[in-house]
Amino acid sequence: MTKAMNVLGGPLQPASLEPLTGFYRDGYCHTGPDDRGVHVVCAQVTDEFLEFSKAHGNDLSTPHPEYHFPGLKAGDRWCLCAERWQEALDAGMAPAVVLAATHVTALEFVDLEDLVAYAIDADKAASV
Repeated sequence: MTKAMNVLGGPLQPASLEPLTGFYRDGYCHTGPDDRGVHVVCAQVTDEFLEFSKAHGNDLSTPHPEYHFPGLKAGDRWCLCAERWQEALDAGMAPAVVLAATHVTALEFVDLEDLVAYAIDADKAASV
């Protein structure tokens, strides 16, 4: 992987090692040409978001051991598709985000101001 940048302009930080997230399952919200879903928003999921996602065709809470996917629970951090996060925002169901672990590519789909409004690493957002 190249030295990816986050939405704050710094180096991309890890999103989650437990559960292991990222399109490439490397713990980071890296993206590349084969990541058609653009899994770049590091979100801390809630029960409400998991229900929203399931209702919209992406069940993230049910374990799938055959894919080494444990299923998510509230509080887990996960690299979400940028368009799904925006969809959840529009529906009033957006989960919190970790700006330092959200890939700069997210800004092609989501406004920085919206990400900052949902940031749980707000101390890092102060410099934006």
